[in-house]
Amino acid sequence: MAQDNPLQTVTAEQIMTSGVITVPCDWSVERLARFLTDKSISGAPVVDQSGRLIGVVTLSDIVRHAGSGLADIQTRDDHFYRTMTDTDLSDEDLRSFHESVDQAVLVDDIMTPMVFEVSPKTPLINVAEAMVKGRIHRVLVTEHRQLKGIISALDLLKVMTD
Repeated sequence: MAQDNPLQTVTAEQIMTSGVITVPCDWSVERLARFLTDKSISGAPVVDQSGRLIGVVTLSDIVRHAGSGLADIQTRDDHFYRTMTDTDLSDEDLRSFHESVDQAVLVDDIMTPMVFEVSPKTPLINVAEAMVKGRIHRVLVTEHRQLKGIISALDLLKVMTD
């Protein structure tokens, strides 16, 4: 008997990480940079003052905006930004990263306002297709515009290799 393909049979709610950390749109980018590096995460959903989901912000967004010494933006392609968090940065690199961020710029100024979201009942094959089509590494699981969880590309790989 053929084994069921987990991408066909497992749903978003079965593998999502709940208790997702969000960031407010009115944080300074400097505060965001410290938050992301302190939490060792590459990005977070953005919410407005009422808690409504309005976008996503990542380390890539900060680097693109800041043009810090960590990246020569003119010579880096998207692959660099997608793999940036795979590299351990030294304390000196992190200090340089934080110092290069303009403190007057807000999360709202650099975030991506398009949110890739799926419902909790979405089969993982559709989640994977959305990630490939959107060239993204995470999708948000929402119900009635309320954030329920997040699924990363790594979460999908774990399902496929179990």
